[in-house]
Amino acid sequence: MSLFSALGTAVSGMSAQSSYLSAIGDNIANANTTGYKEAATQFETVLGEQTPGSYESGGVSAQTTYGVTTQGTMTATSSSTDLAINGGGFFVVTQGGTGAESLTRAGSFTKDTTGNLVNTAGYTLMGYAIGADGTPSTTLTAVNISSTKLEAVASTTGTISGNLPSTDTSSSSPETTTATLYDSSGTAITADLSYQNNGDGTWTVTATNAADTSPIGSATLSFDSSGQYAGGSPLVLTIPQSAGSTATNTVSLDLTSMTSLASTFSSTPDITGSPPTSLSTVSIGTDGTLTGIYGSGAKAVLYDIPIATVTSPNNLTSVDGNVYQQSATSGSMTLQPAGTGAAGEIDADNLESSTVDLATELTNMITAQRSYEANSKVLQAASDLLSKLNQLQTS
Repeated sequence: MSLFSALGTAVSGMSAQSSYLSAIGDNIANANTTGYKEAATQFETVLGEQTPGSYESGGVSAQTTYGVTTQGTMTATSSSTDLAINGGGFFVVTQGGTGAESLTRAGSFTKDTTGNLVNTAGYTLMGYAIGADGTPSTTLTAVNISSTKLEAVASTTGTISGNLPSTDTSSSSPETTTATLYDSSGTAITADLSYQNNGDGTWTVTATNAADTSPIGSATLSFDSSGQYAGGSPLVLTIPQSAGSTATNTVSLDLTSMTSLASTFSSTPDITGSPPTSLSTVSIGTDGTLTGIYGSGAKAVLYDIPIATVTSPNNLTSVDGNVYQQSATSGSMTLQPAGTGAAGEIDADNLESSTVDLATELTNMITAQRSYEANSKVLQAASDLLSKLNQLQTS
């Protein structure tokens, strides 16, 4: 009987509008959730049995999906570990830095008690650790920026600027100064630098280890008639290693800024390297490179943060914490450097806002309410008619 089918149709309509209203409620509740993607409800006709001589009403079903590929607005912040993706990719995160990998756009990362970068939902950011030789690891690990970890930076390059007095002669005493270098363990080595005029427009600079006067490098510089640098090899120093250190360090010093003028002697070294200091802050580039800045001012690349992509992002499975997991229809996760293809760049000091528009949601809420009420009227009308039938009496 079509009255019974009308009851079923009205119930399906009320159920579908309830699902619609639930999605609207989720959207409104997450209007300020970082990286949240608006839930959209689509309705699909369910046909009843229909023949040329009769009609049975069907109903409607509701399917709710998330607009995962919709880009949210970038909002500037004051934290260097707040991250947003300008593109279609995702951050790779795990619960506690271990276990199954999930994907998220919620990049409000802060340092927890162990130094791991964790977002507000408790998910830990994953990346490739960079070794001392600059080589990234092949497996993902928790991005850790613990301030208790000490780091020493060995001296590798530098410059020396200054002036060598043109009034000096080959018989003059050498001009001397010192420079501080650091080996791979952060031990400071003082180098004594001696500049000797050779009397033919050239100077020889010799470096010795102040601790034992052993030679650690030398170079010859030439100057033109105007006292400007004209040529010569860089000063390459071999740094003696402290006890327990096995690495060999050489430091190449650029001397092209030196002059030989009728002025006083000066020699100002600017050399990389630092003693062991704790991590002070970090900076994250658009390519996902996380650089640590230590208390000494030294910098070191610590992590490479990759971006994950899938073939069909809108088919990812949403789970608690504003994260997604791969599904059979989303395709497998592919990791690639930030800024590559559709992965998108990383914007530090920014967060991606929710894609929810409150004005639209409030309008949709009114529409869902009215539709629910209309379906309830159909249910009431069909129920009243069936009640009339039950009241009929045969004479």
